[in-house]
Order: sequence, then C-alpha cells, then structure tokens
Amino acid sequence: MKQKAVHDEEWAYVYVVKNPSYNDVTLCAWDSVLYAGTPVVYDTRFGLDLGIVVGPAPVPGKGYVPGPAEVRGACLRFSDENEDEESAGDENAHQCDSCFRCQIAREPERIRVSGDVDWIDHLATPSEMARYGENASREEEAIKICREKIRKHGLSMKLVTTHFLLGEPKVIFFFTADDRVDFRELVKDLVSVFRMRIELRQIGVRDESRLIGGLSVCGRDYCCHLMTREMDPVTIKMAKEQNLSLNSMKISGPCGRLLCCLAYEYDYYMEEKASCPPEGTKLRLDHELWRVTEVNILSRKITVSGSEGRTISIPFDEVFFNSDSGFWEVSEEYQEELFSS
Repeated sequence: MKQKAVHDEEWAYVYVVKNPSYNDVTLCAWDSVLYAGTPVVYDTRFGLDLGIVVGPAPVPGKGYVPGPAEVRGACLRFSDENEDEESAGDENAHQCDSCFRCQIAREPERIRVSGDVDWIDHLATPSEMARYGENASREEEAIKICREKIRKHGLSMKLVTTHFLLGEPKVIFFFTADDRVDFRELVKDLVSVFRMRIELRQIGVRDESRLIGGLSVCGRDYCCHLMTREMDPVTIKMAKEQNLSLNSMKISGPCGRLLCCLAYEYDYYMEEKASCPPEGTKLRLDHELWRVTEVNILSRKITVSGSEGRTISIPFDEVFFNSDSGFWEVSEEYQEELFSS
C-alpha cells in the first residue's frame, strides 16, 4: 500500500469527494488541481477507500450565485459552448435551452485549509481501480453468503448491502434491525469464509435508502443518495408552515420517513412569514376591520375577509408593521386605488 503523503502547506485546493459505494460526501484537500470524475484514495470513517471527485468545494466568503432563469428543466449534462450552439435549433436535444450554462464547471481555487477538511491520501492508480472492480464483483457473492448465514442462525436482521474496502482487507456488512442483534456467532462464520476483518454495521431506514438509492415521488434520485451530505431531522412542523397536506402518505418518502425536501424551503417560508401579518391578524381597511385568513408565500399575497363574506387579496409589498401604533397596516395609496375603483 502506498505510504501516506505528508502535507505541510496551509493553502490547498479543496474538493467535494463522494464514496460511490456508501455515498458518504467529504471535503478533502489536495495540493494540485483535480477535475470532476478523478478517482482518489482517502481516509473514510471505515478506513482507506476509493472516492470520486465531484468538484471544487464552495469557496468561503463568496456570495450565492443563482443559476440562469431561462433553464426549462433539470439537466446534469456538461457540454462545451460549441456543442451547445450546434444543437441550439433542436428543442428536443436536451432538457434545457442552455446546457453549458446550467451546469458551469468552476475552476478550483487555492484557499487556506481550515476546519473539518481531510487530505486526500493519493490519486488512485490503475491497479487500485482494477482491484476496486474485482471487489465490486465479489460483493454480490458476499451478500448471498451472509444471508445464508443469517438464516442459519435465525437472526432477526435484514442485510442491505456489503462493501470491500480498497485500502485494507476488510469487508463491511450493512443491515437493519428493529432491535439489538447478537451476531457474534455470525461474525465467526463470516471470518472463516472471507479470512479478513469483518464489520457488521446497523443502520436506520433512511440510511438504507441512502445506500441503495432509487427514484422518489418527484421522479429523481433520492436526495439522500444523490447529494445530501448529512441526514438532518425533518419535522411535521415544516409541512405545516408550508401549508402542505398532513397526510403521512403524501409527505413521506419510500423509506417511510418525512420527505427530506420538506426542509429545503422551510427557512425561506419562515423568513417570508416574518415580514407579513400572521393568520388571524386584524387589519383596518376603509374604516372596517378585516381578518387575515391566508398567507400565500408563493403568490406573495395575503387574503383578508370582511363582513358579508367579502375577500380581498393584498400583495405583501402593500402591508407593513407600524412600530408607532403596534399594528399591521395597509398602505394608504393601495387602499385609495382599491376602493376608488
């Protein structure tokens, strides 16, 4: 095995590295420029293993750069400008009008390394890539053997997947179980078969989805499998604040837990709601009290109801909190325009 490189530099290029076997995403540093798709060997929580460079990590201190508004759909295809110009006349060529602009390949930047950033051990060699392919082909057989041993010992556990480490003779078996499992005898049987270190790791149902992947209700890969680095908690409050159905069948993923994407827009909803009156607030319009019955974040309008079942939709921009009176109010200009017509 290669000797681990020693890095004394404080400045380096930092990359997002993903493990293709169990989908861990890590920030790793290297002292030269690497591009997406480069195979590397780095220190994972299980030991040295193969990783694939996804791209350069976001540079601290730089603001958010939104994507182009003209993109018509999700597109993960990289292409150069010339190739895109050739297919510009064909609307069905790709999912969006501007492939080379919706996925811009950023050049890595040399930054000061700090925080939770590990160094890449070394670039993967052709022999290591060949060994990785051999290990991958052995994993299917390892799953069959382990499942036979589980049935033999009558253990209440579900084997999800298995993985042979690249950097050392070690095989990891991932499984789910409702309770604690005494698998000491199982480990002895597996050691006698594989003649290497055995690790059995119990995971949850969300981790199972993250490992094996699949398509979610949106038609795309599971977020936990494709891009999410950490499994953040998702609560029913997030669905309530977004005015979504509280039917568990509609807001749960295939893993049986609440959809991860419920957390994506939660902060935005909370920020927007802080700048407008909450439901139940009384507003004075045309010498009459109206009650806020709905706050629609997407249309950026509030709906107020008055006497005789009358309702009015008012844009957020026309409503403000008067700190002097301590009440929410509607701009006089908007009231004049509304009631003069």
